[in-house]
Amino acid sequence: MKSKLCLMMASTLLALTAFSFAQAGDDMKKAADDTGHATKTAAKKTGHATKTAAKDTGKATEKAADKTADATKTAGKDTAKDTKKGAKAVGHGVKKGADKTADAVK
Repeated sequence: MKSKLCLMMASTLLALTAFSFAQAGDDMKKAADDTGHATKTAAKKTGHATKTAAKDTGKATEKAADKTADATKTAGKDTAKDTKKGAKAVGHGVKKGADKTADAVK
């Protein structure tokens, strides 16, 4: 009877050990699945944030390009006006000088 009891206890301990290892394996699988799910969710959120940031950067670049174009256009107009005024003043001075030279020659 004593050996029967020992055999039963050994069988029970063996079954309990196998169950414990199976449970630990199951817990590890669940942890791995949870980690995989969390990683997938984080990757999706990061991708979405990157896409939003790229759109925002594109909009800001477009606005900056528009402002640069406007400033260049305005500067071109101002330069043209100043050049016209300068040419007019030079032309007026040349005419006066030519008139004086003509008067002096007479």
